[in-house]
Amino acid sequence: MKISPEQLKLYAVTDRSWLKPDETLASVTEELLRAGVSCVQLREKNASDEEILQEAALLKEICERYNVPLIINDRPDLAQKANASGVHVGLSDMGIQKARQLLGPDFIIGGSAHNVEEALAAQNAGADYIGCGAVFGSTTKTNVTQLPVETLRAICQAVEIPVVAIGGVTADNLYLLAGSGISGAAVVSGLFKPANKAEAVRHFLTELQKL
Repeated sequence: MKISPEQLKLYAVTDRSWLKPDETLASVTEELLRAGVSCVQLREKNASDEEILQEAALLKEICERYNVPLIINDRPDLAQKANASGVHVGLSDMGIQKARQLLGPDFIIGGSAHNVEEALAAQNAGADYIGCGAVFGSTTKTNVTQLPVETLRAICQAVEIPVVAIGGVTADNLYLLAGSGISGAAVVSGLFKPANKAEAVRHFLTELQKL
């Protein structure tokens, strides 16, 4: 396994729209890593390829210093160009098998799933981990279907690879996922929005330890 459950415990997913005037994606990411974030996904839907590669170069240097994987969202080609640790492909993105063919055996490939069938398909296609949601709705996507905790639990029981919960996850609602079997939580606004990033990370890690 190229990524461990421990590395997926607190998975930060970037969103530049939450940055304050005195912040950059690199500065906030370093702040989060210093506090204990264990994985970073560069996910900037409205950025150009050039912008993504520029941000990836900055984040890669920071992530390497903290020995944390850098995952690129949606784009295996850009993950390869950036020499990132891996890529996360959704159901509507380039398939997991195609990503594996392009990137080879050593890249981390994450897949998305909303039910047991999709999770098993992602695992069989060669995914290293699965992101499941939206467990509590979403602050970044509209028209999402909420994933019942029972379904999340069934997915965790069905697959042998780590599962990460995503979608509206906060430190205050994590307790609702206790006993589900997840390895960690992927968080966007809960990490990038707070003024005190270190305190936000500490709060998440405290609650994650209770699962």
